[in-house]
Amino acid sequence: MDTQGRMEGDNNSGNGKVDNRTAREKAIDEWLPITSSRNAKWWYSAFHNVTAMVGAGVLGLPYAMAQLGWGPGVAVLAISWIVTLYTLWQMVEMHEMVPGKRFDRYHELGQHAFGEKLGLYIVVPQQLIVEVGVNIVYMVTGGTSLKKFHDLVCSECKEIKLTYFIMIFASVHFVLSHLPNFNSISGVSLAAAVMSLSYSTIAWSASVKKGVQPDVQYGYKSKSAIGTMFSFFNALGTIAFAYAGHNVVLEIQATIPSTPEKPSKGPMWKGVVVAYIVVALCYFPVALIGYWMYGNAVSDNILISLNKPTWLIAMANLFVVVHVIGSYQIYAIPVFDMIETVLVKKLDFNPTFMLRFITRNIYVALTMFIGICFPFFGGLLGFFGGFAFAPTTYFLPCIMWLTIYMPKKWSLSWITNWVAIVFGVALMIVSPIGGLRQIIIDAKTYEFFS
Repeated sequence: MDTQGRMEGDNNSGNGKVDNRTAREKAIDEWLPITSSRNAKWWYSAFHNVTAMVGAGVLGLPYAMAQLGWGPGVAVLAISWIVTLYTLWQMVEMHEMVPGKRFDRYHELGQHAFGEKLGLYIVVPQQLIVEVGVNIVYMVTGGTSLKKFHDLVCSECKEIKLTYFIMIFASVHFVLSHLPNFNSISGVSLAAAVMSLSYSTIAWSASVKKGVQPDVQYGYKSKSAIGTMFSFFNALGTIAFAYAGHNVVLEIQATIPSTPEKPSKGPMWKGVVVAYIVVALCYFPVALIGYWMYGNAVSDNILISLNKPTWLIAMANLFVVVHVIGSYQIYAIPVFDMIETVLVKKLDFNPTFMLRFITRNIYVALTMFIGICFPFFGGLLGFFGGFAFAPTTYFLPCIMWLTIYMPKKWSLSWITNWVAIVFGVALMIVSPIGGLRQIIIDAKTYEFFS
């Protein structure tokens, strides 16, 4: 039985399993962020999932709608909601499909499906790209929203560079990153989940109040067919980015207690359903109303398009800051877990506070530095969205499901999974192309460290 399986024996001492780990293995598992605490309630799952999913991506949805147009836009939004809910259900089910063992991390499930080495090679790079990518984008988003708040509240003040606002946002994480595990950030995560619902509501309600703009146009903005196609691709990536909670779902489920009588999938799924209802309440009104009011003139961050009433938009930007603080932590903890696992298990470092202090501060500093160098919000969403989010969210769970359960050819499960795989692969191929083009266009007019 592997470490995680033994961990379960340790946690559920009443269910007849024997814990054969050495004292050092026990100490390491009690120290690592993912396996250190298993007493989460179902509602922790709800707000962790909301915080993980409803990120800055929601603010880019009206812009994505403008690039897609009404028909394709609504279709892609709705299909993504259904497909990702289905693949999330699969991951919740697969967490404990082997009796007496839990797949606490995405790559452990990958190893079970594809083999020890291949599973690592397939899952870890993609998961790292997603989690580190999100953290970089959130550095930019946090800094941008802080700058917008400052500019709205103090319009007479001296102009301050975006670079400094990103540094201010990062300073919070130099403190918060030392919270040991998911359960210890549950307060931050709850605040973030509440904020996401709040600023989404402000975004669409302020758009309604402003009304349909007099010269609104719903046609494609780009004058050339090539430009329209690339914008279309970029928008697909933005939507893929918006549905990105799967990368941390097994790690969240690992914090829920589990026994043979009451497996963790019950409370976890309850939390996921609540989270997805909140996601729909955030995404659909913002995307549809934002596009309806502004048409193709909408900014790549809907709050930038809204300037009045000043106090309301300033408050919404502050809510975004609080929310991305929580989201950054949700995506950073699995990265910390990977780094600390390698250092302690492979390189034999001692699991100490000092090791954690140094590695986590270096990680926060790195994401801050990259965010300062490349603050292209719209292009980054499209590029990361397609490149890494589509596989881990849309089709990797389906491939694992087909590999492990081997449903009968042409059965409903087989067909559903293949449809999701085709949709996800198409997203993965086309959206980074659009995102990269957007980054190149933005880079032409950008000065470093501005």
